Amino acid sequence: MRSLIVIFSLVVCLFMSGCFESAAVVDKDGLSKPNVLFIAVDDLNDWVNCIGGRQGVHTPNLDRLAGMGVLFTNAHCSASACNPSRASIMTGVRPSTSGVYYNGQSWRQSEAMKDAITLPEFFRGKGYSAVGGGKIFHCLSWITKGYGKQRNDPDIWDDYFPSKTQPMPEAAWPEGVEKRDGGYVHWKGFGGAGIKGRPSHFFDWLALDKEDSEMADYKVVDWAISELNKKHDKPFFQAVGIFRPHIPWFVPQKYFDLYPLDKLKLPEILEGDLDDCSEIGQKFCRRNWQTWLVKHDKWKEAVQGYLASISFADAQLGRLLDAFEASDYADNTVIVLWSDHGMHIGEKEHWEKFTLWEESTRVPLMIAGPSIKQPGRKSNQSVSLLDVFPTLVELCGYETFDQLEGQSLVNLLHDPAATRKRPAITTWGRNNHAVRTERWRYIHYKNGDQELYDHNNDPDEYHNLAGDKKHAPLMKELAQWLPKINADNVGR
Repeated sequence: MRSLIVIFSLVVCLFMSGCFESAAVVDKDGLSKPNVLFIAVDDLNDWVNCIGGRQGVHTPNLDRLAGMGVLFTNAHCSASACNPSRASIMTGVRPSTSGVYYNGQSWRQSEAMKDAITLPEFFRGKGYSAVGGGKIFHCLSWITKGYGKQRNDPDIWDDYFPSKTQPMPEAAWPEGVEKRDGGYVHWKGFGGAGIKGRPSHFFDWLALDKEDSEMADYKVVDWAISELNKKHDKPFFQAVGIFRPHIPWFVPQKYFDLYPLDKLKLPEILEGDLDDCSEIGQKFCRRNWQTWLVKHDKWKEAVQGYLASISFADAQLGRLLDAFEASDYADNTVIVLWSDHGMHIGEKEHWEKFTLWEESTRVPLMIAGPSIKQPGRKSNQSVSLLDVFPTLVELCGYETFDQLEGQSLVNLLHDPAATRKRPAITTWGRNNHAVRTERWRYIHYKNGDQELYDHNNDPDEYHNLAGDKKHAPLMKELAQWLPKINADNVGR
């Protein structure tokens, strides 16, 4: 009998060793630490179902991930443009501190950022492997110089897909696209041809006669799945960047088919909405885009292209989640999903981002992992993407450090109903800021203009209350949160 017990014990040990050989990995200090799966979805606004989108959007996998952890329904970017937002979340440094405000800037040229520790560097320093693929730092699929130049730092990663100097695989293009010297891809325009003020290849949509597998994001997720299928001997930080729904909205036909034009609902526009806004805020707006779309009856088509691109991105997330749940790491990995900024789809007569209003700043943010004991809950507290870095540091059992200007969200992960005093701050350009609390949005522009919106009674931000004297004490209180440093532009 004793020999049978010994044999049985050996079998159990071998079985357990086989099951947990790759999952129970340790950092450089020999401590078992959670892995991090860090997922970025570009230009994804608050239309997804789990946040309470404005119409039925097919996002079963975003909804699924939200149900696995805590969903932050009032999360906001630190800058309403790709490059400054991504540089900020990856370093924990505010744009107003770094001076990185626009897409054309090189963030490592900032005095505050030249030696900044990025997320992958932090985890590598703790004994993790750090790999990435797709759009994590700023890059574009059709311009590789100037405005669209990739801003990845190749030295901070152990490996990157497709490579450390090429963050995105080749995109799938429709017929009629011309590839010019220097990595510049040009076309005359399909759905959006004719809008003045920006080339048609910056704003366009088309249903493609292609398979998902031909799309760049599919290839990135394929790579990510292959990483999850590997046996890792130490914890990992894996960053996965999904490019859609960034323009151009070129995705397979089946995603357009989810949204018949006769069933689409357009955002509501209040006539004269911008009349009570700052002149600076009005200058940020692309009213000519909206005028052209309405005049040519193209608004619904553009909405369809954006929605189709959201659902395509959601499908790729689904493939990633399926592989994750089937992997050895499903029980010991923190997942963070975020988008770099929101997206106007005609609201306030504007398109894309580059403003300080709700549709530019509000983003999906969801965090799942082994420390969340009651998944599927929501927090309505105002939080910032700046808070992600310190949150991951705390979740993985490490100490925060002075570089990080955000505040950990771990207390909200444990108790989403907990109160939070700190508002979310969004910056667009030098010395233009928005302060977002649970109820209020306060905007202060560089010329002293102010805007104030009450989200309890005016969620569409139609009515600027800044001129009402009764709100002067509130605005003074909110102004205390404005950044004290407004660094000069760098790296342009």
